[in-house]
Amino acid sequence: MRAGRRSQRTNRFISFISWLSALGIALGVAALIVVLSVMNGFQKEVRDRMLAVLAHIEVYGAESNGQAVDWAALRETLLRHSQVRAVAPFVAGQAMMTEGDRVRGVLVRGIDPAAEASVSELGQQVHDGNLNDLRPGEFGIALGRELARAMAVEVGDRITLIVPQGTVTPVGMVPRWKPFRVVAIFDSGHYEYDSALALVAMLDAAKLFRTEAPQGLRVRLDDMQSAPRVARELMEELPPGTTVRDWSAENRSWFAAVQVEKRMMFLILALIIAVAAFNLVSMLVMTVTDKQADIAILRTLGASPGAIQRIFILQGALIGVLGTATGVALGVLLALSVGDVVAGIERLLGVDFLPPGVYFITRLPSDLRAEDVVRIAGIAVLLSLLATLYPSFRAARTRIVEALRHE
Repeated sequence: MRAGRRSQRTNRFISFISWLSALGIALGVAALIVVLSVMNGFQKEVRDRMLAVLAHIEVYGAESNGQAVDWAALRETLLRHSQVRAVAPFVAGQAMMTEGDRVRGVLVRGIDPAAEASVSELGQQVHDGNLNDLRPGEFGIALGRELARAMAVEVGDRITLIVPQGTVTPVGMVPRWKPFRVVAIFDSGHYEYDSALALVAMLDAAKLFRTEAPQGLRVRLDDMQSAPRVARELMEELPPGTTVRDWSAENRSWFAAVQVEKRMMFLILALIIAVAAFNLVSMLVMTVTDKQADIAILRTLGASPGAIQRIFILQGALIGVLGTATGVALGVLLALSVGDVVAGIERLLGVDFLPPGVYFITRLPSDLRAEDVVRIAGIAVLLSLLATLYPSFRAARTRIVEALRHE
């Protein structure tokens, strides 16, 4: 009687450990899916903000046999590619911006506002003024929000640009400078550009830097993800000496850092699944120990060691699949609604996890990707199967006589 009660308590405890193992796998899978989706969302958000300022591809020409670059022919060659949607000319250079006692180094980009609208979204991110007011000869300038704040200027104010290319005078080299009137202030949501980028009319930039216009072409594609491939294809089609750079190459260090961070986060959170798999090993070992007599009886009835081994592999696999399926369902549900969940927690606690003035976003971004879900689920099932190998091998090696002697 006591043995029966002890057996029932043991069975209940093993059942509890089984559910605990499945729960651990489910939580690990769900956590991995949600965290990777949020990281993908942040990466996509930053990338989209970058590409609101940057072109998908930039093309720079070079003189060939003393002949100037034929930009019209270069533009037509680019537009013939099936992936190229639009092309816009530009001039770029470094300058010093001054206003009163305030001084900042800036990147000056000369653009054609009409053409620029086809290759970037800056025109849609102007919150004061209008980019179309960048008319040649009027020396208007558009500033990023952080740059305008640092210089303490608004639309209608004047600033001065000083370029390193000086003018030779009888008293020596004198820096060249030109006053500009602020006609627009834009907010791309990316601090690096909002704090250091100034836009002027392309011909005004060419006069300021005493260079040809344009210096290069900005290209927009139908699919930004195909930029590296398209850049390689264009290099083969364009004249020798032409330089082609895609957006991923220009920000290679940042994207490489994000990928390393994602891999490390994946490995760290995968430890949750590994711990659950260890629980699965413990549960199966306890089951094998408790069922020694039953295993011995099955062996005497003709069950082979392989059949015994498959029984415990199947038991562990079912627990792993159950936990993985539950985790995938929970993770996908949370990943798709993480913005609403976080917003609800913010309202409940009266806190603001993402202050707009700091992060430029008001909701937690999420980008759920099927390949991440499949990879996570596959790893969880694989760890569950690996966790069954030792207990099932031990069960298959059960000695019939010794197991039955204690019954």
